[in-house]
Amino acid sequence: MVKHPKSTPAIPPSAARLVRREDYRTPDWLVPEIALDFDLAPDRVRVRARIEVRRNGDHRAPLRLDGDGLKLVSLKVDGKAASHKLDRNGLTIRLGADSATVETLVEIVPGAEQSGLFDLGGLLCTQCEPEGFRRITFFPDRPDVLARYRIRIAADKALYPILLSNGDPVGGGDIDGGRHWAEWNDSVSKPCYLFALVAGALAANRDRFTTRSGKEVDLAIWTRAPDLAPTAHALASLKAAMAWDETAYGREYDLDAFNIVALPSFAFGAMENKGLAIFDSGLILANPESATDADLDSVGALVAHEYFHNWSGNRVTCRDWFELALKEGFTVFRDQQFSADRGSAAVKRIEDVRALRAAQFPEDAGPRAHPVRPESYRDPADLHTSTVYAKGAELVRMIHTIVGPEDFRAGAELYFDRHDGQAVTCEDFIAAMEEASGRGLGDFVHWYAQVGTPRVRATLGHDADAKRAVLTLEQDTSPPVPIPLRVALFGEGGKLAERLAMLEGARQDFVFEGIGERPVLSINRGFSAPVLIEAPRSAADLAFLSAQDDDPFARWEAVQNAMAATLLDAVEGRGSDPASVIEAVGRILEDRRLEPGLVAEMARLPSQSSIGDRMALADPGAIHLAWRRLRAELGRALEPAWRAAHGAVAAAGPDGKGARQLRSVALDYLLAGGGRDAGALALGQLAGAETPTDREGALRALADSDARERPEGLAAYHRNHRHHPVLLDRWFSAQALSVRDDVIETAPRLLAHPDFTLAHPTRLGALVGAFAANPHAFHDPSGRGYRFLADVVLAADRLNPRASAGLAPPLTRWRRLEPARAALMKAELERIHAATTISDALRVLVSHGLAGTSTAPGD
Repeated sequence: MVKHPKSTPAIPPSAARLVRREDYRTPDWLVPEIALDFDLAPDRVRVRARIEVRRNGDHRAPLRLDGDGLKLVSLKVDGKAASHKLDRNGLTIRLGADSATVETLVEIVPGAEQSGLFDLGGLLCTQCEPEGFRRITFFPDRPDVLARYRIRIAADKALYPILLSNGDPVGGGDIDGGRHWAEWNDSVSKPCYLFALVAGALAANRDRFTTRSGKEVDLAIWTRAPDLAPTAHALASLKAAMAWDETAYGREYDLDAFNIVALPSFAFGAMENKGLAIFDSGLILANPESATDADLDSVGALVAHEYFHNWSGNRVTCRDWFELALKEGFTVFRDQQFSADRGSAAVKRIEDVRALRAAQFPEDAGPRAHPVRPESYRDPADLHTSTVYAKGAELVRMIHTIVGPEDFRAGAELYFDRHDGQAVTCEDFIAAMEEASGRGLGDFVHWYAQVGTPRVRATLGHDADAKRAVLTLEQDTSPPVPIPLRVALFGEGGKLAERLAMLEGARQDFVFEGIGERPVLSINRGFSAPVLIEAPRSAADLAFLSAQDDDPFARWEAVQNAMAATLLDAVEGRGSDPASVIEAVGRILEDRRLEPGLVAEMARLPSQSSIGDRMALADPGAIHLAWRRLRAELGRALEPAWRAAHGAVAAAGPDGKGARQLRSVALDYLLAGGGRDAGALALGQLAGAETPTDREGALRALADSDARERPEGLAAYHRNHRHHPVLLDRWFSAQALSVRDDVIETAPRLLAHPDFTLAHPTRLGALVGAFAANPHAFHDPSGRGYRFLADVVLAADRLNPRASAGLAPPLTRWRRLEPARAALMKAELERIHAATTISDALRVLVSHGLAGTSTAPGD
């Protein structure tokens, strides 16, 4: 499960409803206060709610309270029985006065569906985003109704010894019959989607944090007792995030307690409920035996993300679900900043861009393309996409680039202070940035409505006599969006000029004076805009930039483009000379100014999938052959440098992360190049690894290799770690992702392995999901890869429709392939569609995949 976007359980949308952004209207009634009294039991929960309602505006509309699956026991208005209308979607009450106190008592049965209040292995838990609160009590379930909450919980003490909710604990004790109670008060107004309750047998890892004003905040991470030790990293990350938010944004935590609950199989992944964040335990526990450097980084970023929501999402929330990117895009940007400040900013930026291109760019180019702020939806859960999260973060980053870091900080403070306790829109965020910076951003809102990845064509002309260079930029977006592109010109003597080129129309020229020598263009430095750049540059120019560019991202991009050009030449039969790429990588390995993690990123070949994305119709077989050949040539030509990098000593802890990353890259190249003892090196690293990162690096390198030690290494890893679920998943994944030619044979056989089961979603993803992400194996010319995935999708659909629908999307991309493979893939889609018993979610996805129509929100 990935960090972003949140993974949501399949909740059937209301019958054929279509919600349009243009139809928004302010709520007829507001609810300033709510008191909830829970009486918990495993088979029945009684919820008494007392809400203070106030008419909003001059109208005579009745009070409408949403409700789903609730048994109404009693209803009172101002202490008296009241007439009402109850239907399958809620409760309607006509009120004569402009304010009233409404009391309801309902009964609910905690089920397995993770929406509202549900049972999770003997624990009672809630999930209310996006529309789960209506399954707990009658309430106007929309983000723009904010209330202060007071919660009382009573339960059998033996069954539910710990009773947690939002806010601060204000009371508790024992009552007759072996029961007990706890009371919580959340004095900060919040929307109901942020309500949370967890009850059960939990243990806590506790700590304290002192805010900049001197307030002591009680911290705790609650989980099952055996899992307490692996929470230490998450707790340290929480404290780091709290301190960072004070320094970077001036945001201090507002309550006296912050609790996190880590639960097994929490389907939503992670949820930022006010003062009581809930996580799937697999995303937050960092066991020293299994947590790699990447795992530790992921835990730290995710904890920070949910904490940062306290301001960007909770205290200032979104007006409606169309504005989801307002809280998620901004908060993703904030957690990216946090992670960059804690480690290598250059490596972090490369990682974020690689993830964006791997997930969001294909989403932009496929049937699920939609704006960052969609215009309609049928189910708000469908809005949790890579476009909303990752591209939404890039939009915030562009504003940061345009106004500059100081004015961005001032704009963020203005936004938080002006809209504290409000539900607002993307326009409100932009307006705060405009006011703080004094810079007009009016056209920037077009980015929130734009669909697809914009293309920018860059042409650089040079007049040596006039000492003038002219950069012409053209975009294909209609209407044009403002695109901030950091550009620089380089010559033999170094950097000649640098500026921020703001492309604000369809075509624009940017003039650079005093440029006497021929310049080489460095563009979209730092990936300042989420666009595709078409800028013709020769192999010599790319090699020059790979050595001279002083922007780490741009230098990495130059090497990637040089590698891609070499691979495309080979794939498309133009002849391929790897000499310039070998020379460029050799220079990088020798450059002692570069941190090891950045060297590792620059030395890696671009993925085979990314090469296919550069072609009109991808030919996976030819790409794979060229990719493996270039990898082997790099391994052989630079063997001494790879040996030196592999043998370098890595410092313990975070300081050695980059060196460990480079060690794994070097080992992979040594094996690919057929180094005389590379297999023994890998086997030794696997057996004697001092860190999980080194162990996983050796596992993946061996899985990719043809070394004779490979079977021994895979068998030893399985023998030593088969009882550790996370490590066993990695064993399956390494084989399914292998670049060896026999994966099409070995991956299907692994379905019969005793440690594999279709019923385990994580194991299913580790094997079958990984296989579908392996371009060479999945796109085997025989079509066996497509058949394998279709067979598993059909089998998994009978056990877990959500898992099967999550596996199927790779089969919908047949239009991106050469005709023979496209026909084979489409045939498997048609076979799935012809099955009579598949789930509705799978049938809809496959139907859209066959028709080439959108499956985006609102369609």
